[in-house]
Amino acid sequence: MSAVEDRLAALGLTVPDVAAPVAAYVPAVRDGRLVFTSGQLPMTGGRLVATGKVGVGAGLVSPEDAAELARTCALNAIAAVRSVVGDLDTVERVVKVVGFVASDPAFTGQPGVVNGASELLAAAFGDKGVHARSAVGVAALPLDAPVEVEITVSVS
Repeated sequence: MSAVEDRLAALGLTVPDVAAPVAAYVPAVRDGRLVFTSGQLPMTGGRLVATGKVGVGAGLVSPEDAAELARTCALNAIAAVRSVVGDLDTVERVVKVVGFVASDPAFTGQPGVVNGASELLAAAFGDKGVHARSAVGVAALPLDAPVEVEITVSVS
């Protein structure tokens, strides 16, 4: 087990099997020292954990729940990276995170939602997990997912 997986285990988490693609793409590709993941949804055990728009009010996914879903997305992104590189300790840096939040029109808290992913990556990779980031509100995501996260990492 890698040091990254040890740090995740200390949080009570394990890196899952890579999530199966829901369309015509692969979970991650390596180009030289960079690994790019496809957008990862909050899938657990092969199923989407939640659906809907993020916001405050009845019938919406709360920002706090959405941050947990972003954390699940990040864990799936780590699995996608591992599927390409094998050993997560070869990750030298998380370079970029892009988080998409299916947002109610009145919701503007996308950065707080995507913090769920950023904080997990920092916990997993330590200083190597500090990254540049975009948090984007969108009208809809695949399968009506509330959140989607993609990452780019550099590896040795």
